[in-house]
Amino acid sequence: MTFVNDIEITPELIAEHGLKPDEYQRILDLIGRAPTLTELGIFSAMWNEHCSYKSSKKWLRTLPTKGPRVIQGPGENAGVVDIGDGQAAVFKMESHNHPSYIEPYQGAATGVGGILRDVFTMGARPIASLNALRFGEPDHPKTRHLVSGAVAGIGGYGNSFGVPTIGGEVNFHARYNGNILVNAMAIGLADADKIFLSEAKGVGLPIVYLGAKTGRDGIHGATMASAEFDDDTDEKRPTVQVGDPFTEKCLLEACLELMKTGAVIAIQDMGAAGLTCSAVEMGAKGNLGVELDLEKVPCREDGMTPYEMMLSESQERMLMVLHPEKEAEAEAIFVKWGLDFAICGKTTDDLRFRIRFHGDEVANLPIKELGDEAPEYDRPWVETAPADTVEASNVAEPSDMAQTILNMVGSSELCSRRWIWEQYDHLIQGNSMQIPGGDAGVVRIDGTSKGLAATVDVTPRYCEANPYEGGKQAVAECWRNLSAVGAEPLAVTDNLNFGNPEREEIMGQLVGCIKGIGDACNTLDFPVVSGNVSLYNETNGQGILPTPAIGGIGLLPDVTRMARVAFANEGERVLLVGGHGSHLGQSSYLRIAEGREEGDAPHIDLALEKKNGDFVRSQIRDGKVAVCHDVSDGGLAIALAEMALSGSMGADISIDAAQPHVALFAEDQARYVIAVSEDSVDAVLEAASTAGVVIVKLGKTGGAELKLGSTCSISVKDLVNAHENWLPDYMAVA
Repeated sequence: MTFVNDIEITPELIAEHGLKPDEYQRILDLIGRAPTLTELGIFSAMWNEHCSYKSSKKWLRTLPTKGPRVIQGPGENAGVVDIGDGQAAVFKMESHNHPSYIEPYQGAATGVGGILRDVFTMGARPIASLNALRFGEPDHPKTRHLVSGAVAGIGGYGNSFGVPTIGGEVNFHARYNGNILVNAMAIGLADADKIFLSEAKGVGLPIVYLGAKTGRDGIHGATMASAEFDDDTDEKRPTVQVGDPFTEKCLLEACLELMKTGAVIAIQDMGAAGLTCSAVEMGAKGNLGVELDLEKVPCREDGMTPYEMMLSESQERMLMVLHPEKEAEAEAIFVKWGLDFAICGKTTDDLRFRIRFHGDEVANLPIKELGDEAPEYDRPWVETAPADTVEASNVAEPSDMAQTILNMVGSSELCSRRWIWEQYDHLIQGNSMQIPGGDAGVVRIDGTSKGLAATVDVTPRYCEANPYEGGKQAVAECWRNLSAVGAEPLAVTDNLNFGNPEREEIMGQLVGCIKGIGDACNTLDFPVVSGNVSLYNETNGQGILPTPAIGGIGLLPDVTRMARVAFANEGERVLLVGGHGSHLGQSSYLRIAEGREEGDAPHIDLALEKKNGDFVRSQIRDGKVAVCHDVSDGGLAIALAEMALSGSMGADISIDAAQPHVALFAEDQARYVIAVSEDSVDAVLEAASTAGVVIVKLGKTGGAELKLGSTCSISVKDLVNAHENWLPDYMAVA
């Protein structure tokens, strides 16, 4: 068998593959010769930022990843936590930012498909999905097109696959004009003792290709996702994958059926870098070599080269190591579901990654170095300079409080996202207990009274002003949103979206946010069990806002004891847990009402977050609180407005503060608004006193107006109209 060294490797070709000269020299030192084109492509795929985390590994290791409920932490396709009764929740979040900017429908659709595969690769049936989307300013000429395409792609894939989209967040900001963010999260349910991993075991065992055929779509997708954009984004359109949710649904059912037979030793989704990454990771984790025969790989296009086959990111594909005696049974299952089943290789004992094609050996590389020893950088970084403090005394009271609040709830920043989430099927599978728009989505665990709550949160403007506090706040808000529905926060997955880490100030943002995330997760007993890092999110040198999205899940022991955002009953007492605030730096009020984006982020008292959240959750579970909303963007005024418009019911609120507008719009953290019946209010106040929790009495629910003090009255109807109309009106413009 002949080894083929098929093409001259030039500096230009090396650069096209995203490898720097010193990294190429490392390749030469490692293998002792010039690589073949296929080998160069393999190194490019395995050593790029998207797959190797070479700029972030050092800092990711500092995050807390263990806890009493953690079954599987980072390093596998998804994280796994114990939810009792022999069951486990499997979940992860990943980005598909660059593809979604280039081709928003397919970019977003395949982002959903990829994260669903990560979950069912572990042996879990997906039961919910969420997403976090960031778009440019509304007036930018590409924003409508990107919103329309990305939302349609998420809905088109998720709805067809049959998983409810139960929550998420959407923001607009000029810093995303040239680089939108599409982060997708999925949650699945599995038996805790039947989790499938990617580590190959055993020598001479068959490696089986499963699912859809390999095409030329997505080649260099992972490499493209590890580079900045410039003015040639349209030329990168072929690097975007094309998804088929109906094939993925068949793949799900075939995989879960096969897993029940005991045939599967190891399984790996073909995601970023396709066949290359899946084969290398399986072998390297198991301390085994891998030999592939590419003639056996099912292709949907004629004349595909080894280079193309190894780098293709065609969707809906899996790689498995199977027990040989189960081959026939396994093949019958995949044939029944109309999917390809091809034995394309075997495990070996020599720690080499060998690829053969038509009798030639086109790659022969050390597999451990590919999988485990990619370059790792301790990049220089500078701490973000402290932001100026915005003194509350220097923020003017609005001349028309009612109109200001209407402007805020009707702004692109705070308006209803109904136009978006109504394109997603949020009720399929029949277990959705809350529709999107609340603090957290909730799905009932089929056949039980338990529920899983989930949310995705981050405030990027906080993270830019103060990365450390912004990282803490993202975790704290996620923890607070779960607590606000009555769920015990279990664990998080993160999606760290940043600009170019080779710039010291950007690396400083990443480091600061990770430090904040780590401290918050430690204090709140909220471990990180999975995640994704997306760097180089910038165009022509303009980076995005630092956006470390935090996706969290929580457990409800009884979904009949669950809080909702909406005011529900006349005459209930409205209470503010945590007291009035005064922090207006980086606030929505400052940005929307005054056009100022300045000041420091709020500083997060994690002990106070834990105390107040534990108290609120206990009152919900005791049945004393059924209406709860955390105070976040827009402060108390927007929290009250959202509760009123959600329930089509007003409230009469008194604001006993020296500066009412500061109390209404401050964004101090660790706070909740709750509504409590007259029968329960004394017990709630007594419990708060015992727990050392500050509560301010605000007023009572009822009527058709939201009254804030003696001078501000807004009809609920006007609130609803302002809140609901901005996005449909915006998207209706041709």
